[in-house]
Amino acid sequence: MTQPTLQQSHGPQYTRILSVGAARGDLVVPNDDLVGPIDSSDEWIQQRTGIITRTRASQDLLAVDLATDAAREAIERSGIDPTLIDAVIVATISNTQQTPSMAAVVADRVGTTPAAAYDVNAACAGYSYAIAQADALIRAGAAHYALVIGAEKLSDVVDPTDRSISFLLGDGAGAVVIGPSEFPGISPTVWGSDGSKADAVGMNHTLQEYRRGEAPWPTLRQEGQTVFRWAVWDMAKVAKKALEAAGITADQLAAFIPHQANMRIIDEFAKQLKLPASVVIARDIATTGNTSAASIPLATHRLLEEHPELSGGLALQIGFGAGLVYGAQVVVLP
Repeated sequence: MTQPTLQQSHGPQYTRILSVGAARGDLVVPNDDLVGPIDSSDEWIQQRTGIITRTRASQDLLAVDLATDAAREAIERSGIDPTLIDAVIVATISNTQQTPSMAAVVADRVGTTPAAAYDVNAACAGYSYAIAQADALIRAGAAHYALVIGAEKLSDVVDPTDRSISFLLGDGAGAVVIGPSEFPGISPTVWGSDGSKADAVGMNHTLQEYRRGEAPWPTLRQEGQTVFRWAVWDMAKVAKKALEAAGITADQLAAFIPHQANMRIIDEFAKQLKLPASVVIARDIATTGNTSAASIPLATHRLLEEHPELSGGLALQIGFGAGLVYGAQVVVLP
């Protein structure tokens, strides 16, 4: 019997980001509101992180609500009928309802049903991971348009007495619509992981321990120096590899949009990459804080609001965080 040949799907040769949407927490939280429980000061936080204020969400404003608002703006700006979007990917670590996925709920809310919908947990690299997946899905013909969202409500998983990470974290969501393109709009992604350093940043307890009464509600912790050294030295190498994979040099960039982890890390990145003064560097962390998977799209949204002339230019984006995981690619800004 002759083996039948399975049909294969094929998509467009190229994709690009068509639009960006954003939603930030409704509360502005200055450093002075957080320093008491960690016995610190506004000056100490600013010197170590560059954060002046961060946005956080009220108790009744959930991560899925932020994701929905960001998605609606991105879809509206794209001009694409939401029914044409057939893949919704949400990068998040703060969906405290383990199932259903945040993506499935958002897909219904924004009118993309019956789009495939799933969440990605790759911490602060989650958005870069999701971009890589959306690009591949469309080029393979598995989707026509994709909605990618980074959404976090990290204030739900923060211990206000913890000096390692609590004062860094904010709440928000950023979203993009990705679709076919006549030119390359998303470069090959350089991504990977190093699970040997999994203890460097992550949750301090499991839900099982919490349920059994053996531990308090799980919250984020990090080994600051370990993460800082890894982010500065190893991730600068990843960023350089991403430029090589894209076939460009640093002086051809219009913008650099790293994960908004720490202003000192961002500054050191710029030195390591020898970025010329013409490259605009995203520094959204100063007033938004570290929003994990949401930080790159939020920073992109602000950058384009403040510098519309960057539209159409090349941006290097890199995410890195718990896992330890990382992902970087060059994109054409919408």
